[in-house]
Amino acid sequence: MSVWKRIQNIFAKHEPPHEEESLLAIGPGDVIEVSLETYQVTGKTRNLNRNAVMLTLQDGNRVRYFLIEERERTVYQLYDVIDGRLDSVDEIPSTIKLDDATYHLEEQFSGKVTATGSTAFQSSGEQHIWQFQSDDRRLLRIEWQDGRIMLYEGESILPADVQIIRGT
Repeated sequence: MSVWKRIQNIFAKHEPPHEEESLLAIGPGDVIEVSLETYQVTGKTRNLNRNAVMLTLQDGNRVRYFLIEERERTVYQLYDVIDGRLDSVDEIPSTIKLDDATYHLEEQFSGKVTATGSTAFQSSGEQHIWQFQSDDRRLLRIEWQDGRIMLYEGESILPADVQIIRGT
C-alpha cells in the first residue's frame, strides 16, 4: 500500500461499529418473537430507577406483558393480566394463595416510570411493584400507580426464546 493511501485511510471517516439491538431500546411499532409467537409492541413502560422495561405485546386480540430487566444477567418474564382485587395497597401480604398455587414475596420496590403507547397505566409517575414466585416457578406481579392496581400471572422466558423481528 502506498504512503498516500495510508494517509487517506488515517483521515477517512470510518463507520461506527454496528451496535447490537437491545430489547430495552425497542418500543411501540416494533415486532418481537417470544417463545415462537410473534407480537407487535404497542406500549412501553420504563422504570427509571432500574434497568427495566415492561412491554405491552399484542397478537391479534390477545394482549400480554413482557418484562425485560438487565441485572447481572438479563431477565425475561411474560405475563397475562388476571382478574383480581385487593382491599388495600398497604396490606399486600407476603404470601398469596391463588387457585392451586401459593406465591411468596420475592421483591418489593417502587420508582418513577415513563409510559409510551398503549400501556396498563397511561401516565408516567410513581409506581409500586410486588413480585412473587410460587414453588413451581410461576410468577405473580402486582403493580400500583395512581390508585389503580394491576395483577399479572406469568413465567420466566429463556433468552434463546426472545428475538427482535423488526425494530424501528
